Amino acid sequence: MAPDVFAETSQLQQPGREQQQISVVMKFGGSSVASADRMWEVAQIMCSFPQLFPCIVLSAMGKTTNLLLQAGQEALTASPGSVATLSPLRDIKELHRQAAEDLRVNEEAKAEMEQLLSELQQLLVGVSIMQDLTMRAKDSLVSFGERLSTRLFAAFLRKEGVAARQYDAWDLGMVSSDDFGNADVRYEQSFANISASLTRSNGAPPEIPIVTGFLARGESTGRYLTASCLPRAITTLGRGGSDLSATVIGAALNLAEVQVWKDVDGVLTSDPRLVKSARPVPLLTYDEATELAFFGATVLHPQAMQPAFQQQLHTGHRLAVRVKNSYNRAAAGTLISEERDMHDALMTSIVLKPGITLLDIVSTRMLGQVGFMATVFDIFNSNGISVDVVATSEVSISLTLDPSKMWSRDLVDAELDALVAAFKAKGIARVNYKRAMSCVSLICNVEKTSQILERVFKVLGREGINVKMMSQGASKNNISLIVSDDEGKNAVRSLHKEFFD
Repeated sequence: MAPDVFAETSQLQQPGREQQQISVVMKFGGSSVASADRMWEVAQIMCSFPQLFPCIVLSAMGKTTNLLLQAGQEALTASPGSVATLSPLRDIKELHRQAAEDLRVNEEAKAEMEQLLSELQQLLVGVSIMQDLTMRAKDSLVSFGERLSTRLFAAFLRKEGVAARQYDAWDLGMVSSDDFGNADVRYEQSFANISASLTRSNGAPPEIPIVTGFLARGESTGRYLTASCLPRAITTLGRGGSDLSATVIGAALNLAEVQVWKDVDGVLTSDPRLVKSARPVPLLTYDEATELAFFGATVLHPQAMQPAFQQQLHTGHRLAVRVKNSYNRAAAGTLISEERDMHDALMTSIVLKPGITLLDIVSTRMLGQVGFMATVFDIFNSNGISVDVVATSEVSISLTLDPSKMWSRDLVDAELDALVAAFKAKGIARVNYKRAMSCVSLICNVEKTSQILERVFKVLGREGINVKMMSQGASKNNISLIVSDDEGKNAVRSLHKEFFD
């Protein structure tokens, strides 16, 4: 840390002084607020747009969410008296206390932080006593990350002379389904609530809203609870859900743009950890961004573009999302909007999703059978298993399952065996499955499919990579290829070289 970074004399100026209403949402991820230094950088970014009145959405600091989950697991086997000594809990306390010291927040802010840390410890004691960590309790547990980071950041801004106010998402009226761990936003209700909460009246103080990402409250008390007197439960929107929080707020306020600040130069042509020559994609459509996120790119939450779709459908308003790099402000980033010129577009990005399972469902009863597909997918529904990619022929259905979306990664084999048994019991098909497969998704202009696939299979043939399944479906943006896990990385690198290098 530079010695004068947190000098007593403020280096920050209140943004949006001339604005009556919020004009942009800026979302910053965990790596962008991982330390006091990084929070200072975020404050500088926020204040470097004096003409904009921002609403700031924050994730938890650094790896706090992972530490919270680890603490919950360790509490299951710890005695109540030893919870305070759990290593993840100690790390969480140390991280936030050090940040509070470095940011030089006032004693009131420190006391509020300590109260939250005490509540966190008591929740873990409860987990230890009950020897149970329900999905409801897990959502409450991980919520402490965003609740802590936003309070620290708002207190720091106020110390620097920037008017700011912290909000938990439910304070603004963010409402979701009661599906703990991966709740769906209730858009119509949330839009109305947030608009009412954040639309400023004349003469209102120009406080910058600092909002928790990732969080909401369920529309009731939870799927398995019936006591209506209980408060609505905290829910989470799935990993990366802060992106969704930001776009919900942007859509609710009918803003022109939401800025999502990450640690990469926008959406890239591939994962830079896998392909060193990956470069930013300047423009994307809503559909392309959604396909990228769904098939494994981690830059945006898979549902992040849904609020834009919803608002466009109901009001005609068009919300753009700009992905920027908080470590490299000069980078242009990626602009995601409703449409772009696709005339010269061929390949946009290549994404790898490893560790998936390929199922082959074979039955001659498919021939001319009315309702066969409905019967097949009803079995998946009754087993609580989500299907990703599907391809069909006259007598077979091939599809992929993402183990990370199944009830428990530790029980994947048991769940798959139960699925096979369910098909056998119905007597409708023979089912085989293969683990350790990878999905290589080509986000591309499928109107040029022939040209693309000619080059794709030439490359894969040269590399000796065997495609187990291919799916295009009705998508105008994606072709999915299923290969073995041990061939996935080579497939992506070889294809990226063919289309981009």
